Amino acid sequence: MTLSTDSRTPLEWKFSQVFGERAPGEDVQDVDIITTMGFDKSGDYLGVGDRGGRIVIFERKDGKDTSNQHLSRNELEQLDFSFTGHPQFQYKAEFQSHEPEFDYLKSLEIEEKISKVRWCATQNGSQFILSTNDKTIKLWKVKERRVKKVKEIDHNPLVCSENSLLAERSFMSGQDKPSVDNGYHLELTEKMAANMLPFQEVHPKIADIEDTARTKCRKVYAHAHDFNINSISNNSDGETFISADDLRINWWNLEISDQCFNIIDMKPSNMEDLTEVITSAEFHPIHCNLLAYSSSRGFIRLVDMRRSALCDHSARILQDGGSHGFKSFFTEIIASISDIKFSSDGRHILSRDYMNLKLWDMHMDSSPVTTFKVHDHLNPRLCELYNNDSIFDKFDCCLSGDGTHFATGSYSNLLRIFSDGAGGAEGITIEASKSPSRRPLRDAAPRTRRSSLSNLTRGLYRLGHENSSSGTNEFSCNLNSKLLHLAWHPTTNLIACAAGNSLFMYYA
Repeated sequence: MTLSTDSRTPLEWKFSQVFGERAPGEDVQDVDIITTMGFDKSGDYLGVGDRGGRIVIFERKDGKDTSNQHLSRNELEQLDFSFTGHPQFQYKAEFQSHEPEFDYLKSLEIEEKISKVRWCATQNGSQFILSTNDKTIKLWKVKERRVKKVKEIDHNPLVCSENSLLAERSFMSGQDKPSVDNGYHLELTEKMAANMLPFQEVHPKIADIEDTARTKCRKVYAHAHDFNINSISNNSDGETFISADDLRINWWNLEISDQCFNIIDMKPSNMEDLTEVITSAEFHPIHCNLLAYSSSRGFIRLVDMRRSALCDHSARILQDGGSHGFKSFFTEIIASISDIKFSSDGRHILSRDYMNLKLWDMHMDSSPVTTFKVHDHLNPRLCELYNNDSIFDKFDCCLSGDGTHFATGSYSNLLRIFSDGAGGAEGITIEASKSPSRRPLRDAAPRTRRSSLSNLTRGLYRLGHENSSSGTNEFSCNLNSKLLHLAWHPTTNLIACAAGNSLFMYYA
């Protein structure tokens, strides 16, 4: 990775926008909490999913306003100059992607919560987006259309464009009625006036032009996963994608919804022998035959689909060989990788476990290139975090288009941003709020669990601990105060991140 001097210096971050910010003390509805987000390849669109099964689409508005087509050249040049700033987004569309379901065969409730969204290649001016809950994947077409409101034309042959103004002023007015002396026949003109429309209704006129988005479900990819889906990823070939659950990864063609190929199967013949589960999977951004997936044991496996039809035994493993040392009860739990992302050039992989953010070189499998400490200050608090399930929280990670800056979330709605350069390892900490400020880290806040095999150890470890207490309740006020989901704009330094039901954007 070639780094310029500028890219090595930490960035100066500023607040850009907020959507859905709540007032202090206002309760957040569970269905409104944001669960995933993602930019499309161009960075012009941002898709956001929530627990209510809805997807909200935001569109970049700077430089994309179609009403500018009637402006003068000087005005357009001034607007172009203003567009050189950071991207600005506006609400575009919202639709219900998933509904709650019930699997009667397994007596299992399937939540409508959106687990992941991924944009597909653009076709014919339309946008396609994949969304998934725990079991079912859907392909949505988002078609932009312009709505024109036009008044109807009156086809009365007695009125033409030349005398319409005269008809409005003379014939329709109660005053200054024409007389026979002036050459008009009064009875005829009154009949004409009764059948006549005002001037603005005689001629067609565009009253308003609106850009709207119409969404349509094109494909439903269902009944292929026995366990909860945690990842979907589009292939660089533009035709296929993968979906990963806790034990299997399936390979789909976008055009074929009733058939997929199982390319990775980690399910043991005896489930009591289960030692690890899949936590995240991602296609290589350039080579369509390569993919990577992470596990709950802290491994990243690289797979070449050309080598074998079933790829789970032919993988190259990236593991942190330098992490051997004192092992505690929590070592394996905090080693679980919650998210991985390829750099745009495909050379590096960014991973996030509970404590750290790690940057890996695909040519170096013995240890990460760099490790950024995110939750090092929580080491003394692991027991409390375990008792209130916070230790099982899954944080996303993302990196800049040039691969030199990295971001993830933390508790107290903190955004952590690191750089690959001098001083970058300490990072920048910003609170997700309308008035962000750099500040020292706070202690953590806790909470949710996800019904998934990746948390199967919880059932074993918590036996005998259900009635135990942490001895302190300093975390109780921050139970929902966590920044789990974020995305980096593909072409500029802009980060979108979610805190509860609020979407914040920061730029540098």
